[in-house]
Formats: sequence, C-alpha cells, structure tokens
Amino acid sequence: MKDNYGRDIYYLRLSVTDKCNLRCIYCMPETGVKKLKHEDVLSVEEIAEIVQATAACGITKVRVTGGEPLVRRGIIDICKMISETEGIREVCLTTNGILVPQFASELKAAGVNRLNIGLDSLNHVTYNEITREGILDDALAGVHAALETGFDAVKINAVLIGGKNDKEILDLLELTRKYKVDVRFIEIMPIGECANWAADRFIGAQCVLQLAPELCEVGTDGVAKKYMLPGGLGSVGIISPISSHFCPTCNRIRITSDGILKSCLHSAEEINLRGQHGAELENTVRWAIFEKPRKHELDNGKISSAARNMNAIGG
Repeated sequence: MKDNYGRDIYYLRLSVTDKCNLRCIYCMPETGVKKLKHEDVLSVEEIAEIVQATAACGITKVRVTGGEPLVRRGIIDICKMISETEGIREVCLTTNGILVPQFASELKAAGVNRLNIGLDSLNHVTYNEITREGILDDALAGVHAALETGFDAVKINAVLIGGKNDKEILDLLELTRKYKVDVRFIEIMPIGECANWAADRFIGAQCVLQLAPELCEVGTDGVAKKYMLPGGLGSVGIISPISSHFCPTCNRIRITSDGILKSCLHSAEEINLRGQHGAELENTVRWAIFEKPRKHELDNGKISSAARNMNAIGG
C-alpha cells in the first residue's frame, strides 16, 4: 500500500515486550522503567489479528522487536504464527544476542529469516558501561550461535556514541573480514534518554568512511548504504537518520507492545489498535499508512516528538 506521498509501505516493526535483560544508556534511564502490566501487553491472539490486518494492507515484512523480544514468553510460537500469516514473506528479529544460543535453532525453525544483534563495543569494560549490566562474552556467543545456525543474514548493529565507542570503529569493521556478517553503524538519535545529551555524543556516520577510505560502495540494503572491505566476507552498512535522513524512502510503520501504531518513529501521534477488530482494525491501519508524515524534523536540530523511550516503542 502507498501512503499520501507515494511511498510503498510494506515493513512492520512489531514490539512484543517492553522488558529487556539489559539497560542500555541510549534506551533506558539509569533508574529503570515502569514496566507494563501483563494485561497491558498485547496477547498472542491480539498480535495475530494485528499482523493479519497489516498483511491485508500490504505489509510483507515483519521485524519482531522489544525491549528484548527473546524475554517474551511464547516468542517462538509468536514468530511461527507471524511467518505463517498469509502475505508475510519475511520475518526478522532484533535482539541483544544474550539469549540467542538458547533460541537460535527454534527461531529458524519457526520461520525467522534474519537476525539483527546489537553490539556497540568489543571492549569488555565499554560494553558493560553501555549496557549497564551486560557481559560481552554473552553477546559474542549469541553472534556465533546465529552464524552457526545459518540464518539468511546476520547483522550487527553498532550505535555510534561519541566519547564511548567511536575509537572502536575499525575493530568493529574487522568483524566483516572474519565473518559473513553485516556490521551496521547507526547514528544515535535525540529521542528518549538521548534527547538532551551533549552535542559531542552525536557522531555523523560518515566518520566510518573517513577512517576506512578503502571501503567500496556496493549498493543499498533498506535504509543502509552498503560497503565492503577488500577481501571481506561480510559487508558494512551506514545508517544516517540525522545527517542524511531517509524519510523520502521510508517504508515502515511500528506497533508497540501495548498496541499503539506509530506511522513515524519521531511523531507524537499514536493510534491505539486495541479493541478494534475485523474491518475496523484494517481500516484504521490503512488510514494510518496513508497519513504517514512526510518526514521527521531531527535534521533541523529538533529533538524527537515521540513521548516514549526506545524500549517502549521497539528498536
């Protein structure tokens, strides 16, 4: 389905929980968050009905997110149900990797095609500081388990944070020489916990190209510009939502774990889908897609209008 600006909207980012087993500094406040009550989180039946409605509106790709989706009870059944929904051709999952060794084979059997694993540092101390309580070896075990399981693609997401992990860009790049992984560098956005961070925390993703001029551009992959190191097994992605926003080609909507549809990550507008069924639900999704905002305003120096932390929206 196309929106009012002619963009083809076929990608749903679906959060199944606001809970997480880490406390990343750009996602959650240090004091933690007020967790949703059990009854406030979408049930499996509600998720099934919403996915069916979005598929009827042209959604063909679903990314399961959180929080940390692998802490959601019944996550394998949820992924299987999504993959078996008529019209859905691709199911992906974004995770911090900690629980991947436990679930990798079941996820693949349930129809999950791709995994994105958050890994912002290869330094044990820095990783622990960014995640507040994570152990690097646990995340690395998740990466290896994903590769061994044989998903169609394994991507590593590294959020660039000035003064924290910007000295590790070359180390992260080297992963693409050793493994068939896509390492994607993502500009941090002024949303939630990051909204009032100092300016020097925000780094343009182009610094990756400055540090590694040998990178060769090989095309695009969704919102990422793709590059490769000479002789590399994997690829490098650069995602620049601030310095070179991709709003003109944005193809996604988001649904939070409590049933709120957001047609733009940074918009304050939220549409509650809970309690809607059948034609009413489908019509609401169609309206939200058609009325998707033209662009965000972050490139004009503004902070996000989203009134939630990322864990409450979905990564």
